[in-house]
Amino acid sequence: MTDRLRAFGRALRGGTAFLTRLPTGTREGDWEAFVSRPSVFPLVGSVVGGLAALPLLAVGVLPAPTVAFGYLLAIGLLTGIHHLDGVADLGDAAVVHGDADRRREVLKDTTTGVGALFAVAVVVAGLALAGLGLAALPVGVAVAVAVAAEVGAKLGMALLACLGTASHEGFGSRVTGAVGPSSVASPVAVALPVALLGWPSPVAAVTLGGALVGACLPWWWARRNLGGVSGDVFGAANEIGRLVGLHAGVIAWTLS
Repeated sequence: MTDRLRAFGRALRGGTAFLTRLPTGTREGDWEAFVSRPSVFPLVGSVVGGLAALPLLAVGVLPAPTVAFGYLLAIGLLTGIHHLDGVADLGDAAVVHGDADRRREVLKDTTTGVGALFAVAVVVAGLALAGLGLAALPVGVAVAVAVAAEVGAKLGMALLACLGTASHEGFGSRVTGAVGPSSVASPVAVALPVALLGWPSPVAAVTLGGALVGACLPWWWARRNLGGVSGDVFGAANEIGRLVGLHAGVIAWTLS
């Protein structure tokens, strides 16, 4: 039992280091422990979601645009921009003409093109507008949506790791090669309780489902156009999953 707890602690440190900017003091073996335990994805997501939701506690106290900016800033400070870089790279790959090999070349190119600029602008603007939508909700509902969106996005990343196939050697192959379909149950089990936040309102469940669908969109595109997933696809899944989940949750509450 002690060895299992230590291994899980290493996995948690590795996952926190990869998914956030929080200081972790990683050690040798943490990365390997993390990629072999996909349940860590949604677990770290719940921590990130909870911390990112702190500015939302000012709903009704501060002006809505200020609360929205605080949420956007919290996401940036907690998670950094390396996942957003995946959005940029996929944006450039999406607009280039050519086959899968040509698109994979663009992914590795350090030049920033118009596709990257547009993709990042859409995601950042969408996140800011989602924050504005959260600021219009009751505090408890806003927090539930923020947490569920983060967990759903990370669950999507876990499913990519368990079910995805890498397009080439690199980050994607290191993650997808560590686990398989038999590992899907554990991240799903960790994520599902979040759907009960705000019960009996289904807003958290809708948010979680929306984030999962959003995270799968880059995966679907990559299978058709890249021949599999890569590190950039994982990053884009995180950002787009969060974005779709947030908007799904705000819409669900508005229409309820």
